[in-house]
Amino acid sequence: MSIHVKATPSQFPPPMTSMTPREHGDPCSMVIFGATGDLARRKLFAAVYHLAKGRLLAHDFRLIGVDRATMTDQEFRELVRKSVEASEEISGFDAAIWEEFEQRLYYVQGDLTQTSAYTALRERLHALEARIEARHANRFFYLSVPPFIFREIVDHLSSSGLAPRTEDPKGRPWARMIIEKPFGHDLASALSLNHLVLSHFNEHQIYRIDHYLGKETVQNILVLRAANAIFEPIWNRSHISHVQITAAETVGVESRGNYYEHAGVVRDMFQNHLMQLLALTAMELPHRMQANLVRDEKVKAMRAIRPFTLGGLQETVRAQYAAGQIKGKPVPGYREENGVSPSSATPTYAALKLMIDNGRWRGVPFYLRSGKRMARRTTEIAIQFHKPPYLIDGLTGLEPGTEVDPNILVLRVQPDDGVTFRFSAKAPGAALALTPEIEVASVDMDFTYTEAFEQTLSPAYETLILDCMIGDATLFTRSDEVEAGWHVTDPLLEYWAANPPTQMATYEAGSWGPEPADDLLARDGFAWRKP
Repeated sequence: MSIHVKATPSQFPPPMTSMTPREHGDPCSMVIFGATGDLARRKLFAAVYHLAKGRLLAHDFRLIGVDRATMTDQEFRELVRKSVEASEEISGFDAAIWEEFEQRLYYVQGDLTQTSAYTALRERLHALEARIEARHANRFFYLSVPPFIFREIVDHLSSSGLAPRTEDPKGRPWARMIIEKPFGHDLASALSLNHLVLSHFNEHQIYRIDHYLGKETVQNILVLRAANAIFEPIWNRSHISHVQITAAETVGVESRGNYYEHAGVVRDMFQNHLMQLLALTAMELPHRMQANLVRDEKVKAMRAIRPFTLGGLQETVRAQYAAGQIKGKPVPGYREENGVSPSSATPTYAALKLMIDNGRWRGVPFYLRSGKRMARRTTEIAIQFHKPPYLIDGLTGLEPGTEVDPNILVLRVQPDDGVTFRFSAKAPGAALALTPEIEVASVDMDFTYTEAFEQTLSPAYETLILDCMIGDATLFTRSDEVEAGWHVTDPLLEYWAANPPTQMATYEAGSWGPEPADDLLARDGFAWRKP
């Protein structure tokens, strides 16, 4: 039996019903390399427009798109408008806001592998910045491009003088760079890329983006622990039996078959997104919410993850989705997708068991899973507590030794961002003294952001772009974080590459994954949550 309880804004004190106003960004020029690409059209333009709608852009803000396509400023503005109007993350298009916003949009045509593109961009920036104070001539460059041209762009940005190296994080004008994932293909390439970037720029100028960190529930993990006296004292091995982190997608590889064949689920999801969720859940609380202090603790947690041994590697699970149904519609299997080899051994699903060897978590397994074409789109962190050590004699009609369901704290990252806490309670019925047959039910107390705060959440990219303009790197990954993540996943990738399966495990599209993944938890006496 399960009882679902919804919290409403009226149940909270007044401070919970309004959001703290956000700081607006510094005056700056935002340059998007790859401005006609998929990410810019689906996410970035809408995010910046939303900042304009929220009056979070400085008066001296400009957006310059750069790409191979030939177009005028006006044609670029039309492209941006169509992208914004088509975005699912925009709650209503405001023509008046757009009329003001489009005057800040400009375009420069150029091949990003050629010096001429940076010469043209420098001339355009100088012309635009001539109208403003020198200290407002801040710049940040968003590399919305394939990873294979990161190196050339970084070299050109440095040699052209467009993004000079700066020593003082608080100096003006500043130059910053946002780099999209994946940051490297393995540990060796990540080390090489870090060396390249840091040979031209200081760490405080580099913003390695992981859009999961811009989601409200992810940001709330530390607040939930630090601001609530009931959680942090029990956030440890004495009270928690295990942790499950799930990132499930209903989509397949779609048109990304060629990319996915070289990436696979571990590079695509584990090394970045899931590793960040694990680090934020497992880290020690810093004494102050300051970017480097938070990131220091995340790195410590990641470095405490027990390295894979041969036995541990053999217990990991990999699989591919087979044909099935999603939302009642038939979908093909992975090997039938465009760009995918008919004999591919690239996993679209993985489940791992990780142990963290420190005083807080020793002996507590962290189970991570992610897959495409699964039953439901969801990302969550489920913290399961130990079962009650005893039941009051005569309280229920349960047989001696029977256990009630454990308490579970679920942090929902997407969709329906929020928190659910499951506990046990007496189901309605006869008084305790009248019958031993008292039913114990699991009760869910549920908090959702949109309901409690009575407003739509900001898109993750909007939050992260604003943070870059402000200079707050808390939600961006540092070089040692990236390397720590690869230290965990590299042995797994190497083992899988050297030991291809004789027969690749599969799971039906629209299911919750392959049977071996269930066995991974069953051996420890647990079962996967079905969100």
